[in-house]
Amino acid sequence: MKTSSTILGILGAAAAGAFLGVLFAPDKGSNTRKKISDKSKDYGDNLKGKFDGIVSTITSSGKDIIDEGKAKFNSVKEDFNNAKDEVKAVKTNY
Repeated sequence: MKTSSTILGILGAAAAGAFLGVLFAPDKGSNTRKKISDKSKDYGDNLKGKFDGIVSTITSSGKDIIDEGKAKFNSVKEDFNNAKDEVKAVKTNY
């Protein structure tokens, strides 16, 4: 979680720096607005890509954890059933 916060902070600072750089550059207003619009779109697309990557990582990690939990549960269940069968076998011998 800390890494994603750092990445978002860096992206936000870069976006603010680019915005201020374009805003104070000596250019026509229409060109400046176009540059701001283009950069905003680029940063938005980049941020969306990063977010989708984070969500994908979380989703795949969650699935792995669930699969591992199911496997452990089935293993414990099998061990329990084996122990139960052994107890029944001991009871029938007495």
